[in-house]
Amino acid sequence: MKRFAVYYAPRQGEFASRTAAWLGWDPEAGREVAQPDLPGLPRPAVELTRDPRKYGFHGTIRAPFRLGEGVSPDDAVAAVEALAVRLAPVTCEGLRMVDLHGFLALLPEACDDALQALAAAVVEGTNPLRAPLTQEEIARRKPEQLSPRQRELLDRWGYPFIMEEFQFHLTLTDKLSEDQRAPVMAALRDHLSPVLPRPFVIEDLCLFGEDTGGRFHLLHRAALSG
Repeated sequence: MKRFAVYYAPRQGEFASRTAAWLGWDPEAGREVAQPDLPGLPRPAVELTRDPRKYGFHGTIRAPFRLGEGVSPDDAVAAVEALAVRLAPVTCEGLRMVDLHGFLALLPEACDDALQALAAAVVEGTNPLRAPLTQEEIARRKPEQLSPRQRELLDRWGYPFIMEEFQFHLTLTDKLSEDQRAPVMAALRDHLSPVLPRPFVIEDLCLFGEDTGGRFHLLHRAALSG
């Protein structure tokens, strides 16, 4: 694995199965999944989900990073386990679908402070695992477009959208043209509404790894029990 990340991913069940099928990739099984042909879509699902497919359905808690010198995958597992033992699950009222700057995503309801605290603790707890950013990695974040605070976070923690800049979301599509958003949202609401959890609980920290082909795999699931 060339990079690692800490994500939320649903436990096995209908919510996990249906979202994996929508994106066409099951990160827990490490295999492609046939995508549904939903009525009302302006284009086939495969053409609407190219960007999020490689990650699988997830919510980012710690964005992908390279392991530092002398740090092993086992060290990453141990760090995630240690965090999970002391951090508590986060319970949200539910999930709502939104247009988030042109792509569709699910956002949790009524748990922002607890989620931000969880993510901050995970960022701090995993920071010793990561290699310093290269100049190429910094350039990919377009630092000239970041606010001074975001640039400070990038330099300190390796990612600009953390701490008070963090917004947990579960990506469902590529960036869509304006005329595509309403029909795709309607089709997805019909498809996902029956399985959306209420309450929505983040009950695990999931260590993901990115393979050499750019696909992400769920490597280890640690239950939050603090």
